Formats: sequence, structure tokens, C-alpha cells
Amino acid sequence: MRKAISAIVVFMAFGLANAQEARNNIDFEAEEHKRQEQENTYQFSVGYRVEAGYMQPWQHSRTETYRDLYLHGIRLGATVDFNLPYHFSMQTGLYYNLTYGVSEQHVRAKSDESALPQTIDHRVLSHSFTIPLRATYTQKLWRELALWFYTGPELQIGLAQNDYIETSLAEPTRTWAESQGWHTLPYEIYSAKELWRTNVQWGLGGGISWAQYRLQAGYNFGLNNLVRQTGRQMWEWGWNVGFSYGF
Repeated sequence: MRKAISAIVVFMAFGLANAQEARNNIDFEAEEHKRQEQENTYQFSVGYRVEAGYMQPWQHSRTETYRDLYLHGIRLGATVDFNLPYHFSMQTGLYYNLTYGVSEQHVRAKSDESALPQTIDHRVLSHSFTIPLRATYTQKLWRELALWFYTGPELQIGLAQNDYIETSLAEPTRTWAESQGWHTLPYEIYSAKELWRTNVQWGLGGGISWAQYRLQAGYNFGLNNLVRQTGRQMWEWGWNVGFSYGF
């Protein structure tokens, strides 16, 4: 008799456990279905993010006057997301960019007065703002883990770009270089009216996020010639990687 009662108790406990598990599964599926319906229903909302990262612009020229230059630096800023249905959003904001780069420009000697290497060394320090306008798409993978993609234009506005020049030129070579329009003394590039301050780029990128945290990377394609003088050309492309926090 005791064995029968024990078996009945065990059976009832097993049945209650299965019923509770089934109820939990149903509740979870209902909540997930409700969440998906809410995401697919248009509900206007705004999100904000702060971001810090590394960037590497590349100034590429097809003339000897403007040498190719790789810059390295930091990118700090904040963005705002206008959330749309079906995981889309529009994003804009403001970044501050601080970059630094060095390059060596070789010059052919114009006399035999000096056996020193004929070079112009450039150390460029650049400050700029960037205003993005992006279309974004977010795809959730599991719980709060998601992938994020973006594309759209960016407007970069140059604030200052100083070229701290050092030379090792014989005097005839220096005279010839200056006659070609090459700078041999430190100067501020925008004040000299050599480059346009505005640089329009097209950006592509994405990242991975967990809850409010996001790791992202992208590449920007320069769309306009930066050199003000007719017949000379230079574009600025570059990639960036960053970490951001949303609230």
C-alpha cells in the first residue's frame, strides 16, 4: 500500500513539474510574440549614444605637390537615433577628430653643394568635426545580442591642419622647390587656402552590440576633391573603429 501511495505521489509531482514547464514555455512564447509585435509596430522613439574610437584617414594625391599621407588619431562624439519600424532607424550626431601623420618628401638635388639627403619632412596635426547622416538596420540574434549595419553620407568640416615642416635642402634646391609652390616652412594649410575645409564622404559599416554596449567599425569614401587649385587633386578616405554606449 505504501509503495502504491509513493508511486502516486511521484507521478503527481512529475505531472505538476511538466505542467509548470509547459506553462513557462507558453508564457515565454507569448512574451516573445508580444515583443516582436511591438518592434514591428511603429512607435516613435529617440535613443542617444556616446562614442570613442580610433580612426585612420588617408589623404591620397595624384601630384607631387601634395604627398600621400596616413593620419592616425582619436574620434570622440555623440549620436542620436530616430527609431523606425522593422528594426530601421536614422542616425545623426557630431564627432570631434584629432589626427596626426608624418611623411617624407624627397627632392632631387639641383646642385652639388651638399651631400645631405634632399628631403622635406611633414608632421601634420589636424582638427575637424564630422556630422553623419546614416540609415541603420539592427538584427537581433539572441536575447540582447544584435548585429548593426549603417550606410550614408558624412560631412567633415576642417578646423585646423598644421604642417610642421622640417627640411634638409641645399639652397639651390630650396629655391627651386619654392618656385614650384612647395612649402619649406611650417604653415596652417586651411589659412593658406590650399584645401577646402569641407570633405563629403560616404560611409559603410556595422558592428555587434549587447544591451547598451556596441563595438563598431566602418570605412569612409571621399567624394570631393579637397584641393582648391585647379588641376590638382586630393581625396581623403579612411576607416575607423569605436566603442559606444547607449542610454
